[in-house]
Amino acid sequence: MNNLHKQTWLITGATRGLGFQIASAALLAGANVVATGRDLQKLKDVFDDTENLLLLELDVCDEPQIQRITETAFKKFGSIDVLVNNAGFGQLGLFEEVTPEKVKAQFDTNVFGLMSMCRSVLPFMRKQRSGLIYNISSIGGSLGFENSSIYCSAKFAVEGFSESLALEVKQFGIDVTIVQPGFFRTDFLDQSSVKFGTIAIDDYAQYAKALNDAYRSQNQQQAGDPKKLGQLLVEIAQKPARPMRLAAGSDAIEYLGTANSNRQNDLNKWADYSRKTDIND
Repeated sequence: MNNLHKQTWLITGATRGLGFQIASAALLAGANVVATGRDLQKLKDVFDDTENLLLLELDVCDEPQIQRITETAFKKFGSIDVLVNNAGFGQLGLFEEVTPEKVKAQFDTNVFGLMSMCRSVLPFMRKQRSGLIYNISSIGGSLGFENSSIYCSAKFAVEGFSESLALEVKQFGIDVTIVQPGFFRTDFLDQSSVKFGTIAIDDYAQYAKALNDAYRSQNQQQAGDPKKLGQLLVEIAQKPARPMRLAAGSDAIEYLGTANSNRQNDLNKWADYSRKTDIND
């Protein structure tokens, strides 16, 4: 891949949080940056106008709009070297308390929007025979959490898609890295972002309240520094080899390490039973 000062980064969900910090870190390092968000004015409010920055309005659920901004980005800078699929939100709540419409909205943004971005950008990267896609997942993409069945299922989908996509596009010099942040101090748990279940079920009442209150109490108390994550992704982008999965935060290492260990333990414990399904001629 080109040196960073010649790279063009296309970042979704760049108005605030991780997306804003990733865009800021790339700009500071000298890259061209296409920062997108659903509200163009809000983008203009948080970014200074510079020659190597292009601000574009984008809803990742709008496929024609995705195609237009991708073409605009390429026409402006002549390449798309790094795609950061960051746009998304957290649909929390117990499974039975989340409406089917809310489940669909979660997948439309966090999964299908991400896929649509990849579909739009990959032809440019294939032509270049180079590129890097950062798909922002979560520790919730590798292990389940109470009150997060919908969010985790969407992130699990992102990880399965990303790992498979990486195998398909490696032949073109394109890398896919799954970023798995732990708990970062962003607006993720703010009322303006996070969503909870809206179907009240008596059997779950006390349990749901305790879980929702626990999540709300963590807002702006998280240990992860979004600015440092932005700097880390810029650093990784300059390396000749990138990881398939990148845990972000010491808490992510702990959570993911425990989850991997538990899976290996189950695999070993039940291996003799698993082998019983083989055809023995």
